[in-house]
Amino acid sequence: MAQDDTTLLLYGTEACHLCELAEALVVRVTSASDVEWHWQKVDISETDALFERYGWVIPVVAAPDGSELHWPFDQPALEAFLLSHQP
Repeated sequence: MAQDDTTLLLYGTEACHLCELAEALVVRVTSASDVEWHWQKVDISETDALFERYGWVIPVVAAPDGSELHWPFDQPALEAFLLSHQP
C-alpha cells in the first residue's frame, strides 16, 4: 500500500475496542497537528499476509517511512511519533 509523506496507516480490524481507542487518538492528534496528516484504516482481516503480520499486535500506526507504533500508546507517545516523522 503506497503512502505519501503525510499519510498514516492505522492497522486494525472491525469490532476491536483497542482499535477504536487508537482511531480516536489518531483523529485527536492529527486534527491538532501543524502538519496536515491524512490517515487510512487498513483492515488486517482482508489479507492473510496482514493478518499474519499484525494479528497479535493491533492496533498499529504506520508512518510514511514504514516505521510503526504498536499498541499500547497514548496521546503523548503518538504526538512524539508523528513529530519524529514530519515531512
